[in-house]
Amino acid sequence: MMQQIYPVGPHSFAYELNKDFHFAAAHYIPHEDAGKCQKIHGHTYFTNITIVGDELDHTGFLVNFKTIKDLVHKRFDHETLNQDQAFSDDKADQFPTTEVVARTIYEIVQQYLDSLPNHPICLQVYLRETPTSYCIYRPKRKDRI
Repeated sequence: MMQQIYPVGPHSFAYELNKDFHFAAAHYIPHEDAGKCQKIHGHTYFTNITIVGDELDHTGFLVNFKTIKDLVHKRFDHETLNQDQAFSDDKADQFPTTEVVARTIYEIVQQYLDSLPNHPICLQVYLRETPTSYCIYRPKRKDRI
């Protein structure tokens, strides 16, 4: 994977952790306005997850890199996203678009982080669907889980 610096907004946390990984998945967008994307097709998604916090855990980690990757990779790699419980063919805000997949990854990661005693926060999820198309999901402060 090529090293890349991702845009991150300013923050006042002591630590910022970034985890890069990729996963392969198929999907389709169940709407007539989606054009060719209505048909099932696949991508190799490249993901960067940014986590921030002020306290390290008992092992000296903000959060374990492997755990962050496993939360997403084990769930979505070599799957059809439309079949996952997080997505729906009936509601546009639950179609597995790049935007919705990025938001869903945030929700999965933040739910795990909420269980940790050192209270790290997922600041953003960067999701590249193709070499020329990507999305960044940053929850509004009031919307953080």
